[in-house]
Amino acid sequence: MNKWIYALLLFLFIGCKQETELKVLQFNIWQEGTVVPGGFDAIIEEIIRSDADLIALSEVRNYNNTSLDKRLVEALKQKGQTYYAQRSEDSGLLSRYPILSQEALYPVKNDQGSITKAIIDVKGKKVAFYSAHLDYRHCSLYLPRGYDGSTWAKLPQSITDIAAIAHDNFMSKRDEAIQAFIQDAEKESEQVDAIILAGDFNEPSHLDWTEATKDLFDHNGVVMPWQNTLSLEQAGFIDAYRQQYPNPVTHPGFTFPADNPLVDIKKLAWSPTADDRDRIDFIFYLDRENIALNNIKIVGPKGSIVRNQRVEESSYDPFELPLNVWPTDHKAVWASFTLK
Repeated sequence: MNKWIYALLLFLFIGCKQETELKVLQFNIWQEGTVVPGGFDAIIEEIIRSDADLIALSEVRNYNNTSLDKRLVEALKQKGQTYYAQRSEDSGLLSRYPILSQEALYPVKNDQGSITKAIIDVKGKKVAFYSAHLDYRHCSLYLPRGYDGSTWAKLPQSITDIAAIAHDNFMSKRDEAIQAFIQDAEKESEQVDAIILAGDFNEPSHLDWTEATKDLFDHNGVVMPWQNTLSLEQAGFIDAYRQQYPNPVTHPGFTFPADNPLVDIKKLAWSPTADDRDRIDFIFYLDRENIALNNIKIVGPKGSIVRNQRVEESSYDPFELPLNVWPTDHKAVWASFTLK
């Protein structure tokens, strides 16, 4: 074979096999940063510092007849950063790569959660990226802690019966949203190179409420097969944080409630007499050969709220601490993947 033809074929083969790093951020921005003084500017600062390629946003409100997507894109442009975005409600996303299409896969209705879906062109590879902000009512993680999951009123006693917790959990719209995602992802799996779901689930993981943690974090002896993370696992999706840090005792990965020194503690504590720390912000990816997890960490303050007190976490979780103002009551989750 002519050496020049061989070199060309080798070049084309290597080009086809080119790997791309893809950085993903799950970011609940707490009413668009309006609760924290300087919150919107802090959101921009943290996005830039994260160097994320895909960002899932929770609590998109489009206040005062504005479009958050346009405000974010313009503010980032002023800082020399190019991102793409389209208008959305409740859940949303930003992308450093062109958005080929976007839709409200599970549209928000009566403030009971949503999933926004986008197909993104990442250097010639198609990525289906889903941003979820699931129903906050019937937030059943509060029941074992002695609080109602919709009103947050203190209960006469903790509810530790698994069937009762599961019944309350199914009263939310979270399972409908996740089933809509699973059905759509199954169809997309033949069309795209990777599928990633990131969001604030307002529900914990079955990988966190285990025998090892049943007497920790006010689980009060409950080992709970939380429905939606279990459904995702059964559908072939990997919980990125638990993939890298499988031990929920040493690496609980709590994302809520985060301490925020600029906010009155009364706005941060939902169950003042309990330890309601939980991991409710997630990044999932479909298990397939052309995507691999490189690294994952918690972005935000080490501080959390426990029994109406500001405490600093002593776990082994990896933290990327805020540079200045932290704009939310959640901690964010950042992950790096390799697209093959």
